[in-house]
Amino acid sequence: MSGRGRRWQVVRQGDTLVLARRMPARMDVAAETRLAAMPRLRLARQVRQDVWRALQRVRGFSPVIEVHAEGDGLRLVAGGQVDGAVPPGASAAIAAVLEDRDNRARWARHAGRGR
Repeated sequence: MSGRGRRWQVVRQGDTLVLARRMPARMDVAAETRLAAMPRLRLARQVRQDVWRALQRVRGFSPVIEVHAEGDGLRLVAGGQVDGAVPPGASAAIAAVLEDRDNRARWARHAGRGR
């Protein structure tokens, strides 16, 4: 695959940032969480990696991360496109990634380095 085909697309619209490989981004499976304010792109990249690790065996899965600034924090929706059937438990697997305390602490540490 060429270097161009490997690039992740970043779309910013107002208080929303979307990170996806394919545009327009499509969420066939998703989960969401709330987080403290931090740099959105650095956060989105870290979450994308962890969501990919959790669902990499799902055929045709392509992660999509949306980060919305809301008040003094963030609302993050993680999921993605699935070319084919969405397996049972996929949303729960994403939710488990998002609610894992160690993940959340690592994301905050990583995103904080960009300030």
